[in-house]
Amino acid sequence: MARTMTEAERWLERHRDDGPFFLYVDTWDPHEPWDAPDYYTEQYRKGYDGRQVYPAYGDWREAGLTEDDVGLAHATYCGEVTMVDFWIGRFLGKLDALNLTDDTIVVFTSDHGFYFGEHGYFGKAEWVHEPEAVVSENSNLPAWLSESWLLTVQWSPLYNEISRIPLIARGPGLTPGRRQAMTTAPDIAPTILDLTGLGSPMTMKGESFGGVLTGQKDEHRPFVVSSWPLYMAEGEITTAVDSTPRKVASYMPFTVTTRDRSAILGGPNDQPELYDLRTDPKETNNVWRSRPGEGESLCEDAIGFLEGQGTPEEHLTPRREALDGWRNPVEMTG
Repeated sequence: MARTMTEAERWLERHRDDGPFFLYVDTWDPHEPWDAPDYYTEQYRKGYDGRQVYPAYGDWREAGLTEDDVGLAHATYCGEVTMVDFWIGRFLGKLDALNLTDDTIVVFTSDHGFYFGEHGYFGKAEWVHEPEAVVSENSNLPAWLSESWLLTVQWSPLYNEISRIPLIARGPGLTPGRRQAMTTAPDIAPTILDLTGLGSPMTMKGESFGGVLTGQKDEHRPFVVSSWPLYMAEGEITTAVDSTPRKVASYMPFTVTTRDRSAILGGPNDQPELYDLRTDPKETNNVWRSRPGEGESLCEDAIGFLEGQGTPEEHLTPRREALDGWRNPVEMTG
């Protein structure tokens, strides 16, 4: 972290007089293993002894962990978040020192959150070590698969702890304050181009939320879709994140979120979920059965949106089948 931000500061020093610039800085942290200097973690766990707990990537109880283990992991995570906060602050201070703050747009965000016991999970996904696993016929396998171990990616739903992430922006003409509008990662690039007076390429799927930042608009999107790659289906292989091959156990669910609702939809054999975020912000009570048609309508809107974005029908068909099957439970369960 320190090296990354120091190099970013040096880059600014070298290019401050070169005219308009775009700088993308990826800190990686706060990412496991959470190994920030002990004095950061001591702010959250008195007497911290340096011990680390790696995520179980699944049910923490089944993995043999205790509540204290998860609590310790959360403390080390918080320590690393605090370290990131310190170094981001130092980077922003460099913008001040170089007289760049008043005409520089800064956007801070992340790619996903993390479970620390919520919904029984400890990790960002449910991965099971399965060295004897086999893959479906005609799957596209990496050439080096035989040289590595194989993990199975299980259900891995994207609840709010994963999909609701920080997004902070500042820039010339932007009044400080909170905005309640909903947006999503593909909207960031068009927004930066919009705020700098540049047009977005036709190939960009996102939409600028610049009007929300400037106070001209209160809303942006009626809903957002958070998803694993939709091609991840049973028996397929993914090498996402760290190039380790993982077999996918089922259609990976997507989540569609509005201000008041969230719905989770997987494949034909998966029970969908619906949550009332006004009364159940932690998404613990699935009300799909007791709210007939409400979840279906929300998921249909999401599928229509994905179709409009150019998603291949082969990846949408299983989702349509899941909704049709839920409308006819006898057919769905065989």
